Amino acid sequence: MRKILVVGAGQSGLQLALGLQSHGYEVSLMSNRTADEIRQGRVMSTQCMFHTALQHERDLQLNFWESQAPQIEGLGVSVAGPGSERVIDWVGSLDGYAQSVDQRVKMAGWMDTFAQRGGQLVIHGAAVSDLDYFSRVYDLVLVAAGKGELVSMFARDAARSPFTQPQRALAVAYVHGLGPRPEHPDYEAVRCNLVPGVGELFVMPTLTTSGPAHILFWEGIPGGPLDVFEGVADPAEHLSLTLELMERFTPWEAARARDVELTDAGGVLAGRYTPVVREPVAHLPGGGVVLGVADVVVANDPVTGQGSNTAAKCAATYLQAIVEHGEKEFDEVWMRRTFERYWAQTAAPTTKWTNAMLGVPPEHVLNLIGAAGALPRVADRFANGFDDPADFENYFFEAEKAEAYLSEVAGS
Repeated sequence: MRKILVVGAGQSGLQLALGLQSHGYEVSLMSNRTADEIRQGRVMSTQCMFHTALQHERDLQLNFWESQAPQIEGLGVSVAGPGSERVIDWVGSLDGYAQSVDQRVKMAGWMDTFAQRGGQLVIHGAAVSDLDYFSRVYDLVLVAAGKGELVSMFARDAARSPFTQPQRALAVAYVHGLGPRPEHPDYEAVRCNLVPGVGELFVMPTLTTSGPAHILFWEGIPGGPLDVFEGVADPAEHLSLTLELMERFTPWEAARARDVELTDAGGVLAGRYTPVVREPVAHLPGGGVVLGVADVVVANDPVTGQGSNTAAKCAATYLQAIVEHGEKEFDEVWMRRTFERYWAQTAAPTTKWTNAMLGVPPEHVLNLIGAAGALPRVADRFANGFDDPADFENYFFEAEKAEAYLSEVAGS
């Protein structure tokens, strides 16, 4: 039986560990926190997952909360004008519903499941020296811990990393009591509110430790009016700032947030990081090699909501590659080939689209977003791009393709 170590207990690490376990591998999982510490800790992300990523969980029978989490049927875009009025407002329908499950719920539950199924769960914050030893003991070591010392082992890939500093300041609040959009009172959707030159507000349904809730997520251009959360330690102050900014920049969302309250004291998160693509293989002092997983090697800004989706897709790609490899050595050639498969299938199109959304949109993109209000086919296609970002290559990036597509839809 082949022995595999997964370091990191997030979406990709746990999904991969449980998937390998289901295929009969002897799997060890290393986490720096227990399941209870995760449950009782602070929120970690916004994690809206679309159909393809959810299907990877279903394929492994890990969709434990599917019947409890809100079913997100659409994705809406609103654009604020100079006077904070809505100059664009539409919603596209998703072909398959999306869902968001608080990672405190999911990761803790999956950790418990891994242990119950006989996996070796090690609670330890791994260091490079640990991996040096483990690379000699295990047939394969996968690093899925996206923060801390281990990430520094993976060199930045300059050719694939255009940014050298954070592109957004991030602020998240989980709340109860958010009212419905009056124009769609019974319709659950992710709402993307774009405030040109300022940033974005995302509003989405979720399932958290205390039941169904909503996430209010500001992405602010650094140095701008939304970049005010750094150093705010009091959760109540964090929520107050969130609501004040909604009143100022997205009053249509503020109107349904009059009675909100935080889900819990750990229901807020703020920070920033630089989007980066790293080399997939790290060389250890003793000569061993380890393979990076998901946001260890590709960490995009969350402006397109792809973090958990790419993590799930990365875990699925790696699982398939490991199983296909049989009893052969997991050498550096195999590691790089496996990463390049993930890059080509998932990470490259996602990274290109996400990086484009961080910049000032060109005129043809503004035309696409504007036209979606009158052309439901365009709205639906844009919404479903969150599930399959590769489709944006066909009509989004080049003005000629965008104009041809709009002409085709308008004439049909």
